[in-house]
Amino acid sequence: MAGELAIAYKSNSQRARVVTEAWGENNLFCPNCLSPKLTRLSHNTKASDFSCPDCKFWYQLKGQQSRIGNSVTDGAYETMMKAIQNDQTPNFYFMHYELAMWSIRNLLLVPSFAFPPSAIIKRNPLAPTARRAGWVGCNIALNRIPAEARISIVTEKQIVPANEVRAQFQRVKPFKEIPVAKRGWMLDVLTAIRSLAKTEFTNQDIYALVPHFKKLYPNNDHITDKIRQQLQYLTKAGFLIHLARSEWRLK
Repeated sequence: MAGELAIAYKSNSQRARVVTEAWGENNLFCPNCLSPKLTRLSHNTKASDFSCPDCKFWYQLKGQQSRIGNSVTDGAYETMMKAIQNDQTPNFYFMHYELAMWSIRNLLLVPSFAFPPSAIIKRNPLAPTARRAGWVGCNIALNRIPAEARISIVTEKQIVPANEVRAQFQRVKPFKEIPVAKRGWMLDVLTAIRSLAKTEFTNQDIYALVPHFKKLYPNNDHITDKIRQQLQYLTKAGFLIHLARSEWRLK
């Protein structure tokens, strides 16, 4: 990245923003179409940094010096939840960079339609003595997003070819066509299936995770019925193959 752009700024957050966004403008591409570039948006654009000049998909770039783990810090909790509920979440690029050399180590893409409400974790309100006393932020739990939708762009400085990135994006794009009210459950069940670490599984395997779903949906008294329904939805969407009664295979 062009680290010299940071010289004019004193704030570390401003330095990082200027350098990472400049890199994004010159290097990020659209995974939804064949556009090799994204257009940088004005700094006062809410919740997004870039847009595709062709398909108009919007993207937000979040950079950090620490490794991308199971959780990433985000902005206001209510804002993110409303974005998901109204199907207005941007596509996210999560960047891990090395400040000493202004180089990118890892870059991860999560499509806008892959965020279940369960992945947004509310943080405690800021203390009364804080400048924004009472403000409630959130973390994004990446481990609650299906593995298929955590798309690597750069892995330990190794660049993934754009055609592979686009193929993976199209693989999960059927979720975009699912109504928001149904999408969260489908994403949660697919993530749970992945946690079994099995290519083939049974209803009983997934029913063993009912306590997990009960924590996510404490007001739902029909968890097993809901799981069975989601298995059918995931099959129709092309993520599962129904082998036999109560038997399934990841596609």
